[in-house]
Amino acid sequence: MTTPDISARRTLGACAVLAVGALTLTACGGGADAGKDDGKAGGESAKTSEAKIAISAKDGSTGASINTTGVKVSDGELTDVKMTVAGTGQSVPGFISANGGSWTPKEQLERGTKYEISASAKDSDGRTTAADSTFTTVSKANSFIGTYTPDNGTTVGVGMPVSFNFDKVISDKKAVQSHITVSSSSGQKIVGHWFGSQRIDFRPEEYWKAGSKVTMKIDLDGVEGANDVFGVQKKTVTFTIGRSQVSTVDADTQTMTVVRDGKTLKKVPISTGDAQNTTYNGQMVISEKFPKLRMDSRTVGLDNAYDIPDVPHAMRLTQSGTFIHGNYWYNKGNPPFGRQATSHGCVGLQDVQGGQGDTNAKWFYDNSVLGDVVIVKNSPDKTVSPDNGLNGWNMSWTEWAAGSAG
Repeated sequence: MTTPDISARRTLGACAVLAVGALTLTACGGGADAGKDDGKAGGESAKTSEAKIAISAKDGSTGASINTTGVKVSDGELTDVKMTVAGTGQSVPGFISANGGSWTPKEQLERGTKYEISASAKDSDGRTTAADSTFTTVSKANSFIGTYTPDNGTTVGVGMPVSFNFDKVISDKKAVQSHITVSSSSGQKIVGHWFGSQRIDFRPEEYWKAGSKVTMKIDLDGVEGANDVFGVQKKTVTFTIGRSQVSTVDADTQTMTVVRDGKTLKKVPISTGDAQNTTYNGQMVISEKFPKLRMDSRTVGLDNAYDIPDVPHAMRLTQSGTFIHGNYWYNKGNPPFGRQATSHGCVGLQDVQGGQGDTNAKWFYDNSVLGDVVIVKNSPDKTVSPDNGLNGWNMSWTEWAAGSAG
């Protein structure tokens, strides 16, 4: 899952989650222009220069965008721009465009930070002008960020939804949803569904078409998601849907059938949850992969049932702790795989400690990607909740569409 960063990555504080755009309440005017002699532009030349400088963040403003702050000039070209963090004097690097018409910071700005910009320019006759601005970017308290999945540039399975988790409660869901658009080269209709007030997922009616390209446009910069709380993200994210792999676990036969692109790859003996710790039924999406993972029963409310420091080939199916994983601690004299349900709710496959053997668990791990679907059927348990992990496929299309604010 992706979190925001300062260097332009995916979204959900920087291009993290995403590269971000300008707040609507930030004025687009510099603190000074070519027609104003404020003593900073050099006397007569400042009065007569045709160059006009515009700084996106107005002098004295608060709540400025952390992404689109910059400088532009008309009827001239920029000769110098300096930006610093007010108080510390720390320089903010940036670039003047090749034609001298604009300047932008190299990296996304910090939230809740005071900055100073000074810029100078000249017109075609060499007459100079200058402008400056001191402003403060939107604070963390007055902004929201969404952590999203999948990441830009990744290839995922056909079950992977687009999922946003926001760090603030969203009261204007319609405004936020309308500024996140998801489209696919397959032409599938994609609809958003809200789980509570801080999470929205997007998916088509059926699984994504294998090989399709999905584009997510995030245009939340300046969008008021709640009273006086504004978005700060602006970015386009693309990812690819890989081959189709759907694996079905049958709790009656203790067997998993792995189907790729409509053809059975392999039937794997497994062991599901025992009578006291049954495994959820339903469609579950692989959301995380770990070559080795500590599993402690106390973290899922099972007291001291187990604490295994090195569970191999673990892949998460639910947020509440359901995994499909390797098992090396089984009774070697009476292996349960394909015969008996013995786990605490997970789906176990035969493995060796360290995970280096030629085992079914290693084969399945190596042949799985995030977004692949694992379906469990014939378990005595209930169907997994759609919001427990990335498992919205367990809702009918009618139910799903009813949860849209669009």
